[in-house]
Amino acid sequence: MRVRNKPNPELDMAPVTNQMLNARREKDCLGITTERKYYHADGAFIKRSLRPDEWQTNPVDGTLVIPRFGNERVRNEAAAMRFVASETSIPLPRLYGCFEDGGAVYLVMEYIDGVTASELSSEQRKTVEKQVEQHLHTLHSLTSDTWGGPSGIVVPPYRVMARSFRPEWKMQRRASPDLVFCHNDLSTHNIIVDPRTLQIKAILDWEYAGFFPAEFEGPFFRRPGPSVALDGEVNDEEHLLDVLYENEDKA
Repeated sequence: MRVRNKPNPELDMAPVTNQMLNARREKDCLGITTERKYYHADGAFIKRSLRPDEWQTNPVDGTLVIPRFGNERVRNEAAAMRFVASETSIPLPRLYGCFEDGGAVYLVMEYIDGVTASELSSEQRKTVEKQVEQHLHTLHSLTSDTWGGPSGIVVPPYRVMARSFRPEWKMQRRASPDLVFCHNDLSTHNIIVDPRTLQIKAILDWEYAGFFPAEFEGPFFRRPGPSVALDGEVNDEEHLLDVLYENEDKA
């Protein structure tokens, strides 16, 4: 979410840019984005949400970039990882812990060595795609009549969430358990592979995971790039947003 940068006494902060934060990032910090900080230390991978004084100003247009569901998505990822680990044999990092400190939510997990599927050739990715299809079949066999993630909140896929500025989604319970568990951000960047065997070692980034209609799970693992429609691909964002509107709890 981007808003015009105006003085806010509640935040009481000086505007910062991504370049400023990355220039002074601490030891073991891999990098900083407009939503997250990432660390790798002692065999652990850590990601955390940004605190308000780390929200960044776009130097081009002066807008303040406020992460959408910044803390909630990290908590949802931890809950989703626990759920998937308990219900399936899908490979994912071991979760060490999730906690809040100073307004930021930390996710601590096992560091998985390997390459992302995006680094493979198109022929190599075909081997990985077959494995992903099997894992998706397993995920989608988990059903529920309640929308959203194991954390108890509904975090739509990024491509859908970016179309709406809702602070929360309250959904009607379904008449039957026809919602399936979706990853909702299954791009090639979120699949770690052994470069020798081409076996998937871990599927990452479960921030948007939860129970949704199966059509919410876009097939983005079939090509490099983000989990949004690229030129020439069918853009389903408006349709999926309509599905959410039609099923929200209006009480």
